[in-house]
Amino acid sequence: MIQKWYRLYASSLLAGICISIGCIVNLKTGGVVGPIMFAFGLITVVHYKFKLFTGTAGFIHGKQEAYQLVHILIGNIIGCLIMAWLTSMLCPDIIEKGQSLALARMSTSAFGQLIFGILCGFIMTTAVQLARQDKWLPLLFGVPVFILCGFYHCIADAFYICLQSPLLLLTPAYCMIVVGNFIGCNMTRWLLPDSLN
Repeated sequence: MIQKWYRLYASSLLAGICISIGCIVNLKTGGVVGPIMFAFGLITVVHYKFKLFTGTAGFIHGKQEAYQLVHILIGNIIGCLIMAWLTSMLCPDIIEKGQSLALARMSTSAFGQLIFGILCGFIMTTAVQLARQDKWLPLLFGVPVFILCGFYHCIADAFYICLQSPLLLLTPAYCMIVVGNFIGCNMTRWLLPDSLN
């Protein structure tokens, strides 16, 4: 049992670190290139089968897996928190950009947070589903699409928010992004259950 939970949290933490690396390169590079480079983080997560909230939420079955999803989110956030702490010490040049993104997320209306979260979740589950079928281009393009559209990804946003203040992760605004991602990740299988078979 202990080994099972260790693996879950270790995998979740590593996923949070991978997404944070994507955030860092995005902040450092910007433009269109930054979002493209960000995709390395998600490609790494899928390749190693790390547990990422938005890479798992659309594929859960039953209460046990739903319960594990909460722990995956916590592990992802811990990974982001560690990376934000390191970034604040080692990459001070990008902190202001990250904080600006965090404040933009937090100041959006609840409806906007929900919708932007849903759209991002839909893209992420579609990209991961196709990558599991060895079709990697949608994964490479899916990440830049959601970033350039300005959609909200609860784990990437956790990194940006931790650069501002980790306490903001406890606010209804962040919870709305998480809920939006969850809905978006499951939208296809809820509306068209046979489409993922």
